[in-house]
Amino acid sequence: MAEENQTEQVTELTLVGLTENPQLQGPLFVLFLLIYFITLAGNSGMVALIRSSSQLQSPMYFFLSISLLDACYSSVVAPRTLMDLLMEKKTISLAGCTAQLFFFIALGTTKCFLLAAMAYDRYVAICNPLLYPAIMSHRVCTLLVAGSYVLGLLHSSVHTDFTFSLSFCWPAKVNHFYCDLMTVLVLSCSDTHVNKCLIFGLAGLVEMVTILAVLVSYAFILSVVSKISSAKGRRKAFSTCTSHLAGVTIFHGSILALNFQPRSSDTLCTDKIFAVFYSLVVPMLNLLIYSLRNREVKNALREFVMWK
Repeated sequence: MAEENQTEQVTELTLVGLTENPQLQGPLFVLFLLIYFITLAGNSGMVALIRSSSQLQSPMYFFLSISLLDACYSSVVAPRTLMDLLMEKKTISLAGCTAQLFFFIALGTTKCFLLAAMAYDRYVAICNPLLYPAIMSHRVCTLLVAGSYVLGLLHSSVHTDFTFSLSFCWPAKVNHFYCDLMTVLVLSCSDTHVNKCLIFGLAGLVEMVTILAVLVSYAFILSVVSKISSAKGRRKAFSTCTSHLAGVTIFHGSILALNFQPRSSDTLCTDKIFAVFYSLVVPMLNLLIYSLRNREVKNALREFVMWK
């Protein structure tokens, strides 16, 4: 009977949040609000610029629909985090937690596959420049982007379905500032062995396959670039990859650092710091990586401002 009372009618969860120190909540709210505003306005503006500028209609910029993905990815976590920083009671409905977890995993997985697709795009552009327009046609680009989203949704559906088919115990207190998969599983009164196997198997497979696709693409790129006789030619060829490499390194680097850090008493605090970085800071950094460091984007932006 006690177990039954523990597991029945869990309709809402409590989020511990980033900090329980009231002196930090105000400054964190201002900081995260600024980050979120820059992310939302900058990445949405980037997508609008790509769609409106004739200079940015190549396949490479078609893949920068990732800017819109970054805005959505940040929006899954940021509004709720900002609201909780102002509230004493940080509760979220079970349905709200389900939706947050689903979209966070779906968009994160989609981003992994899109970064892999962008690596393939750079491989074709440098290794097969004459065939680039034919190989990376609008149809192929559309299929790669659509496929990335479909795989992201399927991957997320599996984890979300298996997670929320479990029974949860009172008190349902999520020790995080959003509904993270592992912290939600900790609340379960059911056997989570299958769920943990799915995380290790599916999530590990997604990470391994997408990173391998990037590494293989850049291995071929390095092979071709190393055969260019002039240093200027090598710099010019590889300069088209720097933004993508930076994006891949930051995104996958933070995920790998989070999962392979040594376990200790401070692990949970470190997990939250990494989570803030890849869910809020990285989407903002991508604006700098893919736009402000790109000459064609800066020229298109200058042309747009002068036309206005």
